[in-house]
Amino acid sequence: MTTESLAQIVAAVGKEVADAHRGEGKVADYIPALARVDANRFGMAVVTCEGELAEYGDAWLPFSIQSISKVFTLTMALERLGENLWGRVGREPSGSRFNSIVQLEAEKGVPRNPFINAGAIVVTDAVLAGRTPQEAIADIRDTIRRLADNDTIDVDKEVAASEAATGFRNYSLANFMRGFDNLNSPVEDVLQAYFHQCSLRITCRQLARAGLFLANEGVDPLTGDVIISPEHARRINAIMMTCGHYDASGEFAFQVGLPGKSGVGGGILTVVPEVGAVAVWSPGLNEVGNSLVGTLALQRLASRMGWSVF
Repeated sequence: MTTESLAQIVAAVGKEVADAHRGEGKVADYIPALARVDANRFGMAVVTCEGELAEYGDAWLPFSIQSISKVFTLTMALERLGENLWGRVGREPSGSRFNSIVQLEAEKGVPRNPFINAGAIVVTDAVLAGRTPQEAIADIRDTIRRLADNDTIDVDKEVAASEAATGFRNYSLANFMRGFDNLNSPVEDVLQAYFHQCSLRITCRQLARAGLFLANEGVDPLTGDVIISPEHARRINAIMMTCGHYDASGEFAFQVGLPGKSGVGGGILTVVPEVGAVAVWSPGLNEVGNSLVGTLALQRLASRMGWSVF
């Protein structure tokens, strides 16, 4: 049993990984506003259910949340629709690229899971229902602000515009699903909300704090606020484990052994049930679109701490 503190282990793992691998991977250059991010950036933060914070490197620096936002919109959609949501989106790994349209035709416009782009667009449609895009965007932003206990989190307008200007595949996915009656709001409204939710800027500290409720059966352990039911929290964690890293979800489960969700901004949110939440950020991505250095850091941290759901 190690006698080192959490802060010491986080610092040691962070330095070890940074010294050996800092700057590795390729930034998401297909989104112009993300292509300019410094690939040498690397941050890590752990927030425990007791409120302890341990961090390393650029944990204070905001980055683009991208697909990690899907965890929070899924939480909101389950609160709005409950089990009815699963009639519109599946719960299985896709086995295809995150922006693939191939399966949608065979499966009649029902995406495989909420974390591929098509599934996340359906989830955003559920969050949007009956509101303007501006109202839905503000609700998503304010929900993440509340969970992170930080009112500085906001949309990066440049990234949102960049995503809208280059998101041709997302337009295709949305129109295809609208053709199968699996989108209820106008495609432009859904995608406006979707692009803006993916363009929120957040730090590792804030992201770990925001995900803490998933480590505590849906209850924020630091405030006592009930965010979501224990059943839904378990289901979100399960989908993070099986689908949270696109085509590398199985590898992440094998190497790290914890529920996690990545984003092409280089961030990863990881949940350690009954312990806390971890956020890492390094913009350089591996071949399947997950943070290369961030994944290595999570592997080593989970190993050193003995964290695993298995």
